[in-house]
Amino acid sequence: APDPTAGASIDDENCWHLDEEQVREQVKLFLSQGGYYGSGKQLNSMFAKVREMLRMRDSNGARMLTLITEQFMADPRLSLWRQQGTGITEKCRQLWDELGALWVCVVLNPHCKLEEKSSWLRQLRKWGEMDVCPLEDGNYGNELPNITNALTQSSGHSQDSLARPRRTVFTRAIEGCDLHWQDSHLQRIISSDFYVSPAYQREGESLLFNSQGQPLWLEHVPTACARVDALRSHGYPREALRLTVAIINTLRLQQQRQLEIYKHQKKELLQRGATTITNLEGWVGHPLNPIGCLFLTLTEACRLEEENCLEISDTGDTKPPVYQHVPVTTGSQDSGESYLSLALEVALMGMGQQRVMPEGLYAQDKVCRNEEQIIARLQDLELDPVLVQTLRKQCILLLEGGPFSGLGEVIHRESVPMHTFAKYLFSALLPHDADLAYKLALRAMRLPVLETTAPSGDVTHPHHLVSVVPSRYPRWFTLGHLESQQCELASTMLTAAKGDMLRLRTVLEAIQKNIHSSSLIFKLAQDAFKIATPADSNSDTTLLNVALELGLQSGGSPCVCLAGDAHDPVHAQLAAAGDGDMLRLRTVLEAIQKNIHSSSLIFKLAQDAFKIATPADSNSDTTLLNVALELGLQSWYSLFTPTEATSIVAATVMSHNTILRLSLDYPQREELASCARTLALQCAMKDPQNCALSALTLCEKDHIAFETAYQIVIDAASTGMTYTQLFTIARYMEHRGYPLRAFKLASLAMTHLNLAYNQDTHPAINDVLWACALSHSLGKNELAAIIPLVVKSVHCATVLSDILRRCTMTAPGLAGIPGRRNSGKLMSTDKAPLRQLLDATISAYINTTHSRLTHISPRHYGEFIEFLSKARETFLLAQDGHIQFAQFIDNLKQIYKGKKKLMLLVRERFG
Repeated sequence: APDPTAGASIDDENCWHLDEEQVREQVKLFLSQGGYYGSGKQLNSMFAKVREMLRMRDSNGARMLTLITEQFMADPRLSLWRQQGTGITEKCRQLWDELGALWVCVVLNPHCKLEEKSSWLRQLRKWGEMDVCPLEDGNYGNELPNITNALTQSSGHSQDSLARPRRTVFTRAIEGCDLHWQDSHLQRIISSDFYVSPAYQREGESLLFNSQGQPLWLEHVPTACARVDALRSHGYPREALRLTVAIINTLRLQQQRQLEIYKHQKKELLQRGATTITNLEGWVGHPLNPIGCLFLTLTEACRLEEENCLEISDTGDTKPPVYQHVPVTTGSQDSGESYLSLALEVALMGMGQQRVMPEGLYAQDKVCRNEEQIIARLQDLELDPVLVQTLRKQCILLLEGGPFSGLGEVIHRESVPMHTFAKYLFSALLPHDADLAYKLALRAMRLPVLETTAPSGDVTHPHHLVSVVPSRYPRWFTLGHLESQQCELASTMLTAAKGDMLRLRTVLEAIQKNIHSSSLIFKLAQDAFKIATPADSNSDTTLLNVALELGLQSGGSPCVCLAGDAHDPVHAQLAAAGDGDMLRLRTVLEAIQKNIHSSSLIFKLAQDAFKIATPADSNSDTTLLNVALELGLQSWYSLFTPTEATSIVAATVMSHNTILRLSLDYPQREELASCARTLALQCAMKDPQNCALSALTLCEKDHIAFETAYQIVIDAASTGMTYTQLFTIARYMEHRGYPLRAFKLASLAMTHLNLAYNQDTHPAINDVLWACALSHSLGKNELAAIIPLVVKSVHCATVLSDILRRCTMTAPGLAGIPGRRNSGKLMSTDKAPLRQLLDATISAYINTTHSRLTHISPRHYGEFIEFLSKARETFLLAQDGHIQFAQFIDNLKQIYKGKKKLMLLVRERFG
């Protein structure tokens, strides 16, 4: 390290000692742990170290990043993921993203030498051309026809996905090598706070300055932001700030111009009710994270460094940052703006940008993640009057922004929804401008991809219908998450509107118009009911009515308001037949079941029967409660899918809260539980794959019901269930103390499984090892029964040798099943059942060796020799193993004599 006592010029190049071998070993170790044991954090801290070195202008920063990248590219999992066509794991993807972003930073160093840039470009191209190099959108499926085009053919934006160039995680950095910093306008922007246009030039259009004379920077927004990130990362915070202000002034001008364009097209667009205008490249979720970068640059300039700001609080959490307003330094008149208000403004602009949902699961998931990250940062800002003014102004612009804003009046059908963003805006605005908060949140409730517009001129049909086209483009992988965010937004508005009938009615209409999932509407009904009936104060009747209407709508009935008249006479009969008159109640019940066919009305009657049966001021009426339960069971089953019925309805009925709320005694609780169990068993019979485990859990306390649920699983095991589902239930059985049943289910699961020779990281391997360990612990008979199944299903040599090793380490039968005697002796590999397993393992090693040798490259020779060493360990477990192995090696030398270098290595190691 440099001598700290020696004075040095600020321009001297830092060059700390870099232990290259240690960096390689550490990265290799962390990658081999696959994101476990905190390895992801360790790798992120190595990336942070690279950023710190860049900021200190230490020339070893780029070298360290090169070493890290080499190890990432050598990760053996890459070729495996590519062969199997599976995506890279989530944790790993995020690390690759950071790697790509760091390279963009490195190549955009404003003061790097030309030869350095050329050498980085060569290296990046070399990595990018390797077939295992991860792609930017996170998919390995580029060789396949891409069926997730972001726009339908009619929109005119569609490209032939097969003709698109292959974009890897390094493509942005390769493109970044073409950028330079020589532009004189750019140089002036970043070198001075007082760069403005002369006053006499401020009339008319200009590409360099706005009407106030402030400089603009008209570059592709993510690229311009990458420059900001590079300036920040290389230790030029003032310059980064100046460029950020120029970018924001440019975005403001664009926003203003887009607003003017929209005003001219407004009438036509509103008549059509849709638009083809939208951004194909969104800023939120973008690989270069442009909005996050600008926000960080601006807030860092406003951070208040308190003496104790680095301390960790008593709870172990780091304290949220504290910001202060720092005025924007500018050459024009005092604008009264602060970097903090600019940070809020640019975050709102970026989040509110209307953009098409990108292709592929990873890119879509990244949009959600990036949105949540930006909102988390926004929540650290304390909204003072200055920031509230910025918030209001930007929200109004977003509402008026037409097709350029995700909150505009007309949006593209494939637009990224604004629910999460609107929920933040609603909560932030509510104390300051409730009308604006509701207007914005209600506008954001839509989810156009699930809606189709009625043909123009036809006003008799509802405006929005659920789309029933199964091959809808694009494939929205995160649709479930987006719908739940829509539900969260609705719930937030319901909570805030409690007691205000007008607002509640508006929110209810928005829910009925925009939410298309019955289970989500049911959840909202539950939320509304909880908010309307707080434990510590009186119920809110307005919200209770909303809860009831939502409960009815969850049954899919379009005319919820007609329910009142339709069930009144029956309601009266139910009330009159109370007081324990079981015969009369039975007659009423039969009449209801025979005459009322609307699930939603039966649901309402069940609620009524509950209310009458459990009065607040006297004891519950058990007979009427039975009727309520029977009605409830009948209607719930017709309202929900089996999965929803077990996971939502039955679980709710069995919950402690329900029992407390209904103030039930023991027999009533038992009756209620019995109903829920019956429902769970019916669902398990109808859909064993998704409901069997829930049914077993719900039936745990009733022996007969539990036995019935277990039998349903056994019956369905051979036809309708996957090995994953069966292994999950088997583990549950072992946990519940039924090891023999667990063994039976594990054996059935094994018959569905097939692991090829190269699938040594398959997720089912843990289940196979567990099943073998379970069989071994039960005894020799169970082990003898499972080994033929293992041999038939698993062809992966390393997995088989692992099972063999585990079976020879301890004596079988350690679980101590009552009535069984165990010898306590270790098992021999020469006798059944382990002999069959040993033969299969040796055979798998031979087959795998030949498979690997058909397409092996020299860089894998060392790894192959290690594989043969492991094979030898297995061969030597057989009595004549050394002879078998010698013959095997001789065969290899004969068959593959053309691979001279490899056979030389084989001779060196094995003779």
